[in-house]
Amino acid sequence: MVRVLVDVLLKDEILDPQGQAVERALPALGFTGVRGVRVGKHVELEVDDGDDLEARVARMANELLCNPVIERFTYRVERG
Repeated sequence: MVRVLVDVLLKDEILDPQGQAVERALPALGFTGVRGVRVGKHVELEVDDGDDLEARVARMANELLCNPVIERFTYRVERG
């Protein structure tokens, strides 16, 4: 088994209202100099390792974890 960490974010050209709300709230909390906030989701999976691991992860992400029309994903594999 390996641990796979998948991050899903809206594509850059898609409006991110959650990110904008966070960006507007930060100065009120004393945090300045922050721009371009994007809010997404983080998914952690334990997956059987194998030669086709990357293809399986990409398929899981494209078919279930994200909407490829408006979202993009990145992932990393943690072994042992």
